[in-house]
Amino acid sequence: MAVETAFTGRRVLLDSAAEVGPATVYVDAAGRVARIEREYRPEGAAVDAGDRLLMPGIVDGHVHINQPGRTQWEGVVTASHAAAAGGVTTIIDMPLNCIPSTVTVDAYNQKRESFRGGMWVDVGTWGGVVPGNAADLVPMLEAGARGFKCFLCDSGVDEFPAVNEAHLRAAMAELAKKRGTLLFHAEVDTGATADAARDPTEYATFLDSRPPGMEVAAIDLVVKMCREFAPHVRCHIVHLSAADALPAIRAAKAEGLPLTVETCFHYLTINAEDVPRRSTEYKCCPPIRGEANRAQLWAAVVDGTIDMVVSDHSPCTPDLKMHPCCGGAPIAGAVEGDFVKAWGGIASVGIGLPLLWTEGRRRGLRLQDVVRLICERTAAHSGLAGRKGRIAVGHDADFVVWDPEEQNRITVDKLHFRNKLTPYRERQCTGCVHQTVVRGAVVYDAARAGADGWDRGFSQQPLGRWIGSDE
Repeated sequence: MAVETAFTGRRVLLDSAAEVGPATVYVDAAGRVARIEREYRPEGAAVDAGDRLLMPGIVDGHVHINQPGRTQWEGVVTASHAAAAGGVTTIIDMPLNCIPSTVTVDAYNQKRESFRGGMWVDVGTWGGVVPGNAADLVPMLEAGARGFKCFLCDSGVDEFPAVNEAHLRAAMAELAKKRGTLLFHAEVDTGATADAARDPTEYATFLDSRPPGMEVAAIDLVVKMCREFAPHVRCHIVHLSAADALPAIRAAKAEGLPLTVETCFHYLTINAEDVPRRSTEYKCCPPIRGEANRAQLWAAVVDGTIDMVVSDHSPCTPDLKMHPCCGGAPIAGAVEGDFVKAWGGIASVGIGLPLLWTEGRRRGLRLQDVVRLICERTAAHSGLAGRKGRIAVGHDADFVVWDPEEQNRITVDKLHFRNKLTPYRERQCTGCVHQTVVRGAVVYDAARAGADGWDRGFSQQPLGRWIGSDE
């Protein structure tokens, strides 16, 4: 009989349709689940979760790793360390903020090669749609891109320009040949700008410059294009912020259009009223909105209108945030703590599980719902439903062992991404990750994190793999 490795616990959650109960999961030499027994068998197990919860590894489908080209912002080693420490076993990188942007097969190959030897979890990438690259899309899909992202407004980096309706139509005609997926940064320019007479260090000054109407108008366009190319192109709205767009989304789904929607941990856990002055670590686009808006987003998560939750980890160096911790502002005309001119993006990869659970359980979210929102549906969205997101025979043996009841303060020593500027520092949560397993190998063990040495709980070798065309 082939050698198998056992992972066991009294509280195991295989998927969103299962109940929590004892189980032992046997993993073959290829790192896939070979069989499952519904009994707790600790003798000889590689991992004995005991009374902690063992569930599928998290798939984060929206992460900006920024490599190659902007590794001072982030890199694959630090991003995958952060992911592993938070129970995230697969991350899908975004095509912008790296140089070159992932808009050609050559750029795709450069990214893949630059990641070699630095992945502590499995990593894939989205490609990008920009003006004039429609002919590159099918070759990128064939190379292994999970789908494509576009911007309907300024992306913030010159290398990744926005597209208009004509560009979309050309791109979607190509994607229809392969039933590809198109992701939309759903904001359009409606003429709103920041009022120069107002204090730029007040969050409201920035917030009022990105009104909900920017998202509503963009999502109306997305629905129009989705209808035109249905069922051959699946459309996806990234980082939904504005609850005002929910009626249009609900109507499109009722119509049966192939439309999915994500929101982010920060839109569900922070409200605009609580953002402190000069605290530009809270700035992102679209923006964090008010408490009433947050309540509506939560209702849409609970009722299934919003399909999944991701991090949208989008870090930069503190100087680009014009943050008071840097002692200065690098852009002419800016002031320290300038929300209007600071880079927009929130650093959060690897800390989403306790954030979502802490807020969600207050609203009736079950552990099964957590698996559905951040494991199963994110895996399916990335084209990995047959390999990731569930504990099932034939699937990759990707697990997280965590304690849903343990109190957890997010201190700087628990932040493994490169730049530690995040709105979640010192936040008190419920839920703590103890071990992360990727294809049957333990890549993070919190019990080792306090030991002397460089690894801080991580495996000595990077055990993650690139997710490409052979997956």
